[in-house]
Amino acid sequence: MSSKGEHQTVPLSVLLKRESESEKIENPEILHGQASQSKKGEDFTLLKTECQRAMGDGVATFSVFGLFDGHNGSAAAIYTKENLLNNVLSAIPADLNRDEWVAALPRALVAGFVKTDKDFQAKAKTSGTTVTFVIIDGWVVTVASVGDSRCIFESGEGGIYYLSADHRLECNEEERERITSSGGEVGRLNTGGGTQIGPLRCWPGGLCLSRSIGDMDVGEYIVPVPYVKQVKVCIS
Repeated sequence: MSSKGEHQTVPLSVLLKRESESEKIENPEILHGQASQSKKGEDFTLLKTECQRAMGDGVATFSVFGLFDGHNGSAAAIYTKENLLNNVLSAIPADLNRDEWVAALPRALVAGFVKTDKDFQAKAKTSGTTVTFVIIDGWVVTVASVGDSRCIFESGEGGIYYLSADHRLECNEEERERITSSGGEVGRLNTGGGTQIGPLRCWPGGLCLSRSIGDMDVGEYIVPVPYVKQVKVCIS
């Protein structure tokens, strides 16, 4: 589509770009929906829009979306849903402007994941959970993840980008090497007689994932340190 003037034709995309730049849009309109199927009652989501944080010159807003795929019980997923955001925000210094706050997010997410895992394990419960956690502030999207729940970004041009890592041992060679170099073992379930079945697992414990929150019963090689990706969405 295009708009015709007296002497020239201007592409509609150019007009939209000019309009958006002239209006100096600081925050995109965020629309969200949810569709889920939890067979064991161990999966949970978090959707919080218009979260507020104090700034030196007022109040700013941001949105948070989380996916928690629990295993061996629901306790870890529930605890993480209820506590992770507060732990992340507590790791960010006060009185930061927007750019400083966004820049502090990746480190704060790592600290928040680690604290959530430590506090949950202190409760001596043995369940675990994957976590994919998304914070949107203005046009900046920050994603932190452990486990194999994916965050996928589709651009306006149709390109597909993965903003999370897959910490499933079956497909992540780097994680397999991390575990074996630290003294752990990676292998399939041995049914006896040399027969091995199923996906690759970390031993001791037999977990298919290399990173998660919880799972205190599967050894020191399963860690809560997330993969973090931060991108700025640009209007083209």
